[in-house]
Amino acid sequence: MVHFPQQLRSLPTFDGPFDAYKLAAQNCDVLFASYPMGTEIPSHTHDTDNVGVITQGELILIMNGEESRYKPGDWYHVPAQAVHAARFEQETSEIEFWFKVDE
Repeated sequence: MVHFPQQLRSLPTFDGPFDAYKLAAQNCDVLFASYPMGTEIPSHTHDTDNVGVITQGELILIMNGEESRYKPGDWYHVPAQAVHAARFEQETSEIEFWFKVDE
């Protein structure tokens, strides 16, 4: 995850199925994540409304039966409770915002 500046690499690590640094923010978690080539994340949901921007590589996002590709500079959105999966055919990094949803 050397793609990120030292200041970001000094943040706490995210406890999840991929490598990320976590910046706590009110009502939002911010992840600076990297995925090695070949990473696959199976179908799942989140309680949060997620948006992210690709900074390196490419995200292949599968949602609602459709596959979309996001390259550096592209933003994506995964609504809360949306079933989705992802895969990475090349080393990829992103900044992802997990917004808490009012219940």
